[in-house]
Amino acid sequence: MKHFTTEPMHQIIAILESELTTTPVHGMVSFEVVNPDCCLATYAGSIITYNDLSYIYRGYKAWMDLAQLLFCRMLTPLQQSEHTVMIRFQRLNIQDSFHQLHVDDRTEKYGIDSPFSTITKNEEPAFVYAYIKALEAVTISERQSVLNLGINSGDEFELIREISNNVANTTLTGIDHSRSAIEHAIRRFNDANVTMIAHDINRLEELNLGRFELIISIGTLQSPGIDFKPLFMSLIQNYLTSNGAVILGFPNSRWMDGEMIYGAKAPNYSYSEMSLVIKDIYFCKKYLQQHRFRVTITGKEYLFLTATRIATPS
Repeated sequence: MKHFTTEPMHQIIAILESELTTTPVHGMVSFEVVNPDCCLATYAGSIITYNDLSYIYRGYKAWMDLAQLLFCRMLTPLQQSEHTVMIRFQRLNIQDSFHQLHVDDRTEKYGIDSPFSTITKNEEPAFVYAYIKALEAVTISERQSVLNLGINSGDEFELIREISNNVANTTLTGIDHSRSAIEHAIRRFNDANVTMIAHDINRLEELNLGRFELIISIGTLQSPGIDFKPLFMSLIQNYLTSNGAVILGFPNSRWMDGEMIYGAKAPNYSYSEMSLVIKDIYFCKKYLQQHRFRVTITGKEYLFLTATRIATPS
């Protein structure tokens, strides 16, 4: 087992990357480092000394970040000595992901029997914290009608039910092209004010939906088979009320082997490359600002664009 003391981080990365090339899936690499709990409120890179041995200090967050960057999960550290711990990285199976799934019926790639159905975004702090802040920013308790495109089994509505003070008087309409996911959502939400529809969002005009005070779409509008810009503009023009608000969630992560891994994967790149997601966010932000919306961009693993109407001076 390697014992890291004053090696700089770039050397540690190179060493672990090399070792991981020969580590089997779910195999482990372990190394000994100074215990982060021995020296709190200390920035990474500080030199600390124990028993005449110098160490470069790094907190657990640094090791968690490194595990994610190397497509590993960090297991519980083990005490090695009075001042050191063993850090353990387990190599992920990057093929164990719904992103890799190919199905004959593309509508069921996200169906109730798919790997995607095992994901609960509401239990991921990086997702749920940003989503709740977006709901608070649009004053969800004051919204009487909500449309969610790509609702799947309904996690986003579950949070609205939890935090809204007026959910009983709010109509919630969810649309998804996966029939099995919608059937599950119908069983999950049997409230009179909740409507779940299995339909292709490219053909919303067939549904005669009317207008809504809040439109939500998380991880859907950029999907293959959706003409992103025309659909987005149509939503603002044809489905949003004059005082309406918008929450859009853009994935900046991948799901694999039980982990949400930071970084959007772009074609022809082996690492995270954000040009496409930034381009789409900028387009939406500019369009909304031109139509007198106040726009904020928040989040990390999911980037949330939240837009509210700017009141017209009387």
